[in-house]
Amino acid sequence: MVAIGKRNSLQVIRGSDFGLFLDGGSLGDILLPRRYVSNGWKPGDTLDVFIMLDSEDRLTATTLTPYAMVDEFAHLRVVSTSGIGAFLDWGLPKDLFVPFREQKIHMREGQSYVVRIYLDHASGRIAASSKLQKYLDQTEAPYETGEKVDLLICAMTDLGYNAIINGVHSGVIFHNEVFQPLERGQRIDGFIKQIRPDGKIDLCLQKPGYEKVAELTDVILNHIREQGGFMPVTDKNPPGEIYDLFGVSKKTYKKAIGALYKKRLVTFENNGTKLVG
Repeated sequence: MVAIGKRNSLQVIRGSDFGLFLDGGSLGDILLPRRYVSNGWKPGDTLDVFIMLDSEDRLTATTLTPYAMVDEFAHLRVVSTSGIGAFLDWGLPKDLFVPFREQKIHMREGQSYVVRIYLDHASGRIAASSKLQKYLDQTEAPYETGEKVDLLICAMTDLGYNAIINGVHSGVIFHNEVFQPLERGQRIDGFIKQIRPDGKIDLCLQKPGYEKVAELTDVILNHIREQGGFMPVTDKNPPGEIYDLFGVSKKTYKKAIGALYKKRLVTFENNGTKLVG
């Protein structure tokens, strides 16, 4: 079955002066306009195309891929507004419509917003909504503590940063877990810190627990070896310098370097860290 707003593999059934007609099954023939047709394509070939409605609300195919598809979240820029809503740049010639009723706050031209792309089944049109909460799964999340997840940063609050997890659930990265710049719309790897009794999910940007420290000790040792056995870094360096070098918080770095010192693998001298032996 053809899925509107997503990529489909469709067979070419005939050509015309306008392009190629593809087999849309129960939806009928779907035109792939000539500007998207490559030489050599012929009836019987199977093409990977994105299906949408054109400016006259007719089903049409394109070989272009939008920034996001139906049932996905994305950070998109408003290119224009009108008396009925806003229009977003989503990588296709026809801009993506956001009705006023689907705007959490009034959208302004030139600004970017995190939205959910959806298919309006009544009209068959593809649209977007910035009312994200109603599209997020509210059932119990099946994650494990320490599990790596994909995050989409949505907004900064007094507590921290709200993020969408794997395109399905929502969670929070508290300010004390953030040791790098974060921006709305940024996609980044993260980890499940804990799932609270009320079902809310706490996130972190570094793998929690001892496993993270154990991995970091190897990274530090390899770095010192690459520097000839000495690096001009100690646990006294500013947090920003430590993050730039190892991608972790100063707290985590101190645990790892402390573990190496206790094992007598490193020593501190001349405002730096030196391998022992």
